[in-house]
Amino acid sequence: MHDYILQRVMEISTYILETGYTVRQAAQVFGVSKSTVHKDVTERLPQFNTHLAGEVRKVLERNKAERHLRGGEATRRKYLQDPGPSLQTLT
Repeated sequence: MHDYILQRVMEISTYILETGYTVRQAAQVFGVSKSTVHKDVTERLPQFNTHLAGEVRKVLERNKAERHLRGGEATRRKYLQDPGPSLQTLT
């Protein structure tokens, strides 16, 4: 594995652990695709640091378990900003 890839894997992994960010959020911060972040932390990281990989996996599993809550919150905020047409204008 190239040194720059190894460095990126370590930086992304420690960042996810420190912040609890999702794969998408980490990808945005580091300027790479979410596929790259996912591959880095699920395939490349366990090859050289199994303990760190296990800790990052816990964060990713927690994020996955909570994603329906984040989606619901985003929808709630969307409709609070612009509730759309009222029922009276539709009839």
